[in-house]
Formats: sequence, C-alpha cells, structure tokens
Amino acid sequence: MPKNKIRSFLKHGTLPQMSVFEAVARLGSFTKAAEELYMAQPTVSVQMKKLSETVGLPLVEQIGKRVHLTEAGRAVQATTNKLFATLIELESQLANIRGMTNGRLQIAVSTTGKYFAPRLLGEFVKQHPSIEVSLQIHNRAALLERLGQNLDDLYIFASPPGDSEIVTQTILPNQMVPYAAADHPLAKEKNIPFARFAEEPFLIREAGSGTRQTSREIFAEHGLEPKVRMELSTNEAIKQAIIAGLGVSIMSRYTLGLDVAQEQLVVLDVEGFPVEKNWVFAYPVGKQLPVLAQGFMDFTRKVARPLVFDHLSKS
Repeated sequence: MPKNKIRSFLKHGTLPQMSVFEAVARLGSFTKAAEELYMAQPTVSVQMKKLSETVGLPLVEQIGKRVHLTEAGRAVQATTNKLFATLIELESQLANIRGMTNGRLQIAVSTTGKYFAPRLLGEFVKQHPSIEVSLQIHNRAALLERLGQNLDDLYIFASPPGDSEIVTQTILPNQMVPYAAADHPLAKEKNIPFARFAEEPFLIREAGSGTRQTSREIFAEHGLEPKVRMELSTNEAIKQAIIAGLGVSIMSRYTLGLDVAQEQLVVLDVEGFPVEKNWVFAYPVGKQLPVLAQGFMDFTRKVARPLVFDHLSKS
C-alpha cells in the first residue's frame, strides 16, 4: 500500500478525531456532539481543529447557530461513513470468529485418525454450520513435519510425540491389538504367548508410520524382532493382506472403522494385549490457539467417548 499518500491521516489520534467529526457533521452542532460523546465542548473544538489541520482545509463553517459542512467537509464525511461502516463489518466478522460462528478450522491427523476424526468434526460442524473445516491425513513422520512448520491449527496423534516443545491433551484411549485372518490357525486359541505370535509372518506399515513405530516397540519389549513379510503404506492394504493370508499385524483397534463388521478379521488373544496408548491433541509450545481450535478441543473432550469409544465398544 502506498502509505506516503495517506501519511497525514496516519498520525496518532486521527480516528478519534474522525469520530468527533462524524458526530458534529451528523448533528450539526458542537454542543450536541459533545453531549453525545460525553466530552467537554472545548475538547470537541480541539479535535475538529486538529482534523482540519490534518486535511489542510476547513471542514465546517458556522452560520447562525448551526454548523454546516464545507465541500471538503462533505468529502471527509462520505469517507468517514465508509470507514466506520468497514470497521463495523470487521468487528462483526471478529465477533463471529470469537463466537465460533464463522472462520476456518484446520486439523491434521495420523492415518488411523481418519476413522474417527471426521465423526467428531461432523458433530462440531452441526453446532457451528458456518465454519469451514480442513482435514489433512498423514503418517506420523509427515504429521510431525507439519507440526514443526505450524501449518495447521491442531494435530491428532495416535500416541503422544516425545518432544518437550509440544503441548498434548488426551482425547481417547487407543488400544493396539494383534490382527489375523478369521481362518488363521491362532484365531480360536486363548492366551497365546507373544513368542508364538512373533513366529508368524508380520505385515508392517511403512517407515515414518506411528503404527510401525509402536509395533517395533512392542516386539523390542519382548526382546524379539518381527518376521517382516511385507511392508505396506496404508492400513487398508494391511487389512487386505491379512485377509489374503499373508500374515498377521498389530494395528489400532480403530483400524476396523466404527460401523462395518469385519467378519474376515479377528483380534488374536495374545498375552500383553491390548497395549494401551492414547489419542492426543498436539500443538507447539507457545502457539496461540485460534478460538475455533480451542472450541473444538473443548467439544471433543465432552463428546469423544460417547460418540466414538462407546460406539466402538459395541461394534
């Protein structure tokens, strides 16, 4: 913006001066303007004089008891009215954002989060139908990269990031469980030793996936290595590979989704499972959360369990 052309109007106090001028021009009287603005009349006179000096032309003339606008005064009045209308519109927009009736909410979630995040966002949008929502889905490595660049309002991880520069708030329990095909030899066994489970060909997510990281941590806790048969880049691909009899895997309980029965997959009864993790909101330390983001967190803490977890428990 070429500010040199409006430098004189950028002086301290110009907006209050215009406010006084608007009242004088509308009411045609210094006295009435002073009463409306709860000012002393000399103060009104001083503000009018300063604005006239800023403009470089007289803005009013006194004829009898009434104040009349000069040509320059009429031009300033028209612009003042436009400016104040714009400021009123701005305040209305800001009020909407403060009240969560408008604005944009940008959320990024890990790949497994796509099974419940849309449900939460859908319910939130029902309460705030005028807002816009963006939902990004990435593996853990990409999600951490986005968080580091502060590209989104909030991030949802399948387990808390270890970085001390990140604020986290728990949303829901995230159970990690072992899956196999319904006709797998271990499908009907009870209390399967982990070492026996570890003998099976293992299907693992790609590098950078939180599920891969958790699976390797679980094997490491037992002093074992998974016998990786295949690396796949999506949970859907792993599910299909399990159904095809290519091996077993460890995934979030949410991976089966919330509504569709998966008769071709079973959760194996392996010792040490389920492994309890937590879904969390995350954002950088020091980030000033937008009102919508804070509102969504508050909303989620109230409704997540009955909306998602209890529903999942019955499925």
